[in-house]
Amino acid sequence: MDSSDTRYAGAQTTLGTVGPARRSAGAAESIAANIAWWDADADDYIAEHGDFLGDVNFLWCPEGLRERDIELLGDVKGKDIVEVGCGSAPCARWLASQGARVAALDLSAGMLRHAKRANDVTGITPLLIRANAERLPFAAESFDIACSAFGAVPFVADVRPVFREVARVLRPGGRWVFAVTHPIRWIFPDDPGPDGLRVINSYFDRTPYVEVDGNGRATYVEHHRTLGDYVRALTGSGFVIEDMIEPEWPEEQTREWGQWSPLRGELFPGTAIFCCRRAT
Repeated sequence: MDSSDTRYAGAQTTLGTVGPARRSAGAAESIAANIAWWDADADDYIAEHGDFLGDVNFLWCPEGLRERDIELLGDVKGKDIVEVGCGSAPCARWLASQGARVAALDLSAGMLRHAKRANDVTGITPLLIRANAERLPFAAESFDIACSAFGAVPFVADVRPVFREVARVLRPGGRWVFAVTHPIRWIFPDDPGPDGLRVINSYFDRTPYVEVDGNGRATYVEHHRTLGDYVRALTGSGFVIEDMIEPEWPEEQTREWGQWSPLRGELFPGTAIFCCRRAT
């Protein structure tokens, strides 16, 4: 995501962002930057996307796939579920409305503030926890299912600790399903129009996208991994990959969301959804 887009000017101004810097970013810097970014951007993000996300709605991706239709998690009634990187937690509330026992965690207090408001408004109250996905605050084998729709995974410097933690808290055979920006998108600029169809980066360049303030401190960090990187990290953490879904852009979907648009969606995937199971 190129947060230098004018849609993110509020957070940039608050954080003193001066522009992107082509450099690495380690775990501590990535954590600090993304706490600051999502706290600063929370109000604007909900104002722009809240109507599409809803308060009680499990939306997997900008292409519009909903859990109620695709059922990637299976029957959730009576299941213990953890949502990793919940944002304002509409997915967690939908799961709770279907009879699941849900814990939802996020690193951003700003996003959790919106989650608490929506809990109060709807009366659906999954447990909300401020926590780091690299150190999940749960006992081993606490959950039947773990899920994440663009939460946490793209923003950590090394995804392996997250996957190992998810495997630890899942019961044997438990499902882990998560959606991320499709890695192929990293070769293109973040532009939903014709200029976004130009290849400008190497798919194999793992340099993260970093924005900095006037002192060189990171104000936003997002990390790129290839499909092979994800496969190796998952299998090395004890998961069996059962499917990888690349949603096609639906003809009826005319809404643009950041870099997602009908123009680009017709030509190449924008989202990858990994469906995994903890080995028994």
